[in-house]
Amino acid sequence: MLSLTACAAAAALSLSVAASPALADSGDGSASPRPPARSSATGGARLALPGTQVAPGAGAPKLPKKLTARSWVVADAESGEILAARNPHWKLAPASTLKMLFADTLLPKFSKDKVHQVTLKDLDGIGEGSSLVGIKEDLPYSVHDLWLGVFLRSGNDAVHVLSSMNNGVAQTVRDMQARAHELQANDTHVVTPDGYDAKGQVSSAYDLTLFARDGLKNPDFREYCSTAEAQFPGEFAKKKKDKDKKKATDGQAGPEQRPREHFGIQNTNRLLTGTYDLKPYQGIAGVKNGNTTNAGATYTAYAQRGDRKLLVTVMHPDYDESQAVYREAARLLDWGFAADGKVTPVGELVPPRSVVAERAKASKEAAAPEHAAGGRGSGGAASAAGAGSGSGGLGTALAVTGGVLVVLAGVVFVVRRRRPLPATPGLSGGIGTGEASGTGAGGTAGTGEAAGAGTATDVTGPDATGTGRDATRPGPDATGPGPDAAHRD
Repeated sequence: MLSLTACAAAAALSLSVAASPALADSGDGSASPRPPARSSATGGARLALPGTQVAPGAGAPKLPKKLTARSWVVADAESGEILAARNPHWKLAPASTLKMLFADTLLPKFSKDKVHQVTLKDLDGIGEGSSLVGIKEDLPYSVHDLWLGVFLRSGNDAVHVLSSMNNGVAQTVRDMQARAHELQANDTHVVTPDGYDAKGQVSSAYDLTLFARDGLKNPDFREYCSTAEAQFPGEFAKKKKDKDKKKATDGQAGPEQRPREHFGIQNTNRLLTGTYDLKPYQGIAGVKNGNTTNAGATYTAYAQRGDRKLLVTVMHPDYDESQAVYREAARLLDWGFAADGKVTPVGELVPPRSVVAERAKASKEAAAPEHAAGGRGSGGAASAAGAGSGSGGLGTALAVTGGVLVVLAGVVFVVRRRRPLPATPGLSGGIGTGEASGTGAGGTAGTGEAAGAGTATDVTGPDATGTGRDATRPGPDATGPGPDAAHRD
């Protein structure tokens, strides 16, 4: 009979093996990761299954053929319905798309007009080869400037300065993890605030889409993620016989203040700005891209055509074509717009835990009078109190009517950005609270593991195609103007 110690060791070993990603032979002698056989069921039972999940109806377009990403999600930004997905809960390195969670966490904490004098300590711990916007110690920067650096140049130096203002990197990581928990982003484990590769740092296409959707409720988030170009402050102009090179003034205010030099920065989101072999995507308005050796290329996009608003997240496509992460995201956006009303949702983006709690409380209060009067009660509290979005509704509607679209030939001010989207009739500029009446599969699954596989209409197996054979190849974000050019996000 085995001892308790031996049994415990065996159990630990089995858990370790189960937690490790399976490897599939790619045919060229190398091994590539394979998605887990079963993942989280947050958002619906079908989302726990490996492979592609889609439920086409009459007249629905076929999914694009050229899709090599390990994981992707196509979702309606307002209703939260997931139209199609592939391995959405596969835990993968997020790269700089994790900055969406960073921004969603810290944006409400500081006024845009607040000015911070950067110290050398603020810039400690920036990873080697990080993308930088070009922040210098002993110079002042407004919070507005710092967020431009985060969103446009994916500047890890800007992230570290803002983290320092938030009582340090460690506190910021804790705050981000707490925010992820509130959003029910259960696949995410934060180690660095900027998404720089670190052991154990993971997220998923599902979670990244949650971060984008929640962030877009904030007007400042929408503004920054849609800004194509801006002017960023550099050093103060030097004067002859001026011994005080680092200070804004020579001890006097007013006319003695030296002018600040500025330089142009451009957003590294290539569907927003375009590049030599890729045009801007029609209707694009954000959100964030990333690229590291471990993560490969990652990207979450938000776009609108007419009244339709979509979110697409793509993680780790192959490098068989230039700008692969953007091209695959564009194909999925095209499919999502064409599939409007022609597919049955395969899942949903769940609402924050606080919203779930509010719904449960409202259901309980609504049921109380019936019980007091001897009625049978609705029992609604039980269904609304789950960790998932619960019954009926498909999450809090995101009415991003103040969202922004790029017109690259538009008027240029100090900051040139996408202009606001036209208001959608019947929607406010904030967060809708109405319950959707969609019929998305798995709407009551909650956050636990699914009890069944669901009724897959069109499920393809977890083939290992396009699993980052060239993970060390520089990503598309290495291009773009600005000082201290980005090596990687």
